[in-house]
Amino acid sequence: MRSLFTFLRREGVVEINYAKLLRTPKAPQKLARVMSEEQTNHLVDGVAAAKLERPFPERDAAIFELLYGCGIRVSELAGLNLDDLDFSERWMRVRGKGRKERQVPFGKKCASALARYLEVRQAKPGERALLINHKGTRLTDRGARGIVKFYARLVAGDDSVHPHSLRHAYATHLLSAGADLRSIQELLGHARLSTTQKYTQVSLTDLMKVYDKAHPKA
Repeated sequence: MRSLFTFLRREGVVEINYAKLLRTPKAPQKLARVMSEEQTNHLVDGVAAAKLERPFPERDAAIFELLYGCGIRVSELAGLNLDDLDFSERWMRVRGKGRKERQVPFGKKCASALARYLEVRQAKPGERALLINHKGTRLTDRGARGIVKFYARLVAGDDSVHPHSLRHAYATHLLSAGADLRSIQELLGHARLSTTQKYTQVSLTDLMKVYDKAHPKA
């Protein structure tokens, strides 16, 4: 309507563009579906089991441990370099949006997966990238997405799972376990707390399901 009235005003058909008074309707916001802890661990452990015929099973297991264990974006995953990892303190340097850097901890399972991968990592001389493709060069974020899709379909039987699904699960499971919202904001690298607060809506939705199912007065 706005475009139509702008055209009519330009052509002299109407004198006043009344369409400027129209408000844009807001589409209802849908909460992202988040995998449960059982579903996520089933997927991550299924990748680590290496039962599928894959050329680089250790790398694939490390990818899932990093995505779920650290909650990083797929672009941040692809951008990791070898010197970004501190195994002694179990911290990694992550370069996020706007070239902002942050420190993210990784757990024992992630450290073990990374150690197994580094033992078999075959890269071209001088390649600094942590994750390597079949050419021995840096794995792209598109390549990482394809790997996640492959395992999501064959291990979890769910084509809708993508790298950001693991980031959603990371934040939601931390919140459900009692983690502070500000701390989750720092871990995720969100510039605004309002971006992190969407996970409280998901958590409250799950809480209401438990309430409706369990409380006698529900």
